[in-house]
Amino acid sequence: MERFNKKIFGKIGQKMTMGRMHHLKIHGILFFVLMQFGCTDFVDVDPPKTTLVSETVFDDPSTVESALANLYFGMREQGMVSGSTGVTPGLGICGDELDYYGFSADLIQLYRNDVLAGNGITTNWWQQAYHHIYGANDIIHGLDGSNALTVDEKNRFLGQAMFIRAYVHSQLALVFGDVPYITSTDYLENGKVSRIPVSEVYTHIIGDLTQAAEVLEGIDFNSGERVLADLDVVKALLARMYQYVGNWEMASSLASDLIGRYSLEEDLDRVFLKDSQETIWQLKADLEYPLNTREGEQLIIRSIPGQSYALTEELLSAFEANDLRKDHWVGSMSDVDDTITLYFAHKYKADINEPESLEYSILFRLGEQYLIRAEARVHLGNLIGAQQDLNMVRYRADLQGTTATTPEELLEAILKERSIELFTEQGLRWFDLKRSGKADQVMGVLKPNWQASDVLLPIPESELEANPNLLPQNEGY
Repeated sequence: MERFNKKIFGKIGQKMTMGRMHHLKIHGILFFVLMQFGCTDFVDVDPPKTTLVSETVFDDPSTVESALANLYFGMREQGMVSGSTGVTPGLGICGDELDYYGFSADLIQLYRNDVLAGNGITTNWWQQAYHHIYGANDIIHGLDGSNALTVDEKNRFLGQAMFIRAYVHSQLALVFGDVPYITSTDYLENGKVSRIPVSEVYTHIIGDLTQAAEVLEGIDFNSGERVLADLDVVKALLARMYQYVGNWEMASSLASDLIGRYSLEEDLDRVFLKDSQETIWQLKADLEYPLNTREGEQLIIRSIPGQSYALTEELLSAFEANDLRKDHWVGSMSDVDDTITLYFAHKYKADINEPESLEYSILFRLGEQYLIRAEARVHLGNLIGAQQDLNMVRYRADLQGTTATTPEELLEAILKERSIELFTEQGLRWFDLKRSGKADQVMGVLKPNWQASDVLLPIPESELEANPNLLPQNEGY
């Protein structure tokens, strides 16, 4: 079957460069409050009933909630976090998780690891990311000037906005490397900004998350649906960021906090349901459309031909014999002649048009935290504790305990377990290959066009043209 079709798929997404951010003025919060997305389903807040002026947006908590709801909605539907056009499918085909069978020229570039600086997908990722960051910054600055909200209301909104700013910057840095860290709504300043080293980006992310944790401490505002960024969500990202920078004590401590508050689902078919007890943060499905996840819409194969993505042989062969995750989280489909059978990610199972919402898009869950703490414990010399954490994930899959005993064996076993437990979840496998230094070893064998520089994607050409201060381009492009 031909994988590399030549038909051009149109560039997607909204074109909004950092150099053109004058289209959103200082009080651009109106854009988020008045967008016609119906996205208040995310937090069950009634939309504003009249046209607002920017000075009144922060006089009423419901209008700030509406603005935040638009940010959550935008992340679910547009850019890197989106299950349709985001890093789950995009980095899945860049790496060793997914094969691509579709017709998009932009996605074919990602699949071949031959990405051009004008790629429509990666340009959309960059532009939508800074679009969301601008919205978060507008809320942060608006709250600073508000005298109408209570302290708890201000802190609840500020913590969420700071988390969103940190989270989206983390995605940008992991995909593009050195990027600007934007905290201003001044379009003139933002149009001239320069990239900073990724280590500094991580420092800013951790700083924002630390402040978010401080203002959210003691405030209980999340529903049982886990759709808002509360203190637990902040801790989950902080644990991941400390893992990425090698601060193992903090990574272990934060993961332990969450492990003490959540429980693994014993039934693998319940892990990705909207009421899963191990979900830390998820993006709520729409009450109108889509009723379930974009991830399921994209990854489930319903017919052959007609599929876009399928699991790679490399991923399928990584499952151990009798691993229940292969039975419950992998589906298959054959063509009408039963000559071709392909396998697909079946973590999400509900059709996008089910009569009710059964699944939300999960971004943080407890399984990752066990594996973060296992890795941290290896580096801290607690090998027995690392084995225990690793085995918690393995036992649920009906596997025997790990046979790894040395630090080197355990780190290798944890990396492999992450590839199985977290496959097709927000590009985590791609990021693991990068941070472990194994990208060349794995991808060099798998992809004929692979070069070491492919671990970073190119800064979009349109952004470099609009703002030369973003130069130089990433190596290899």
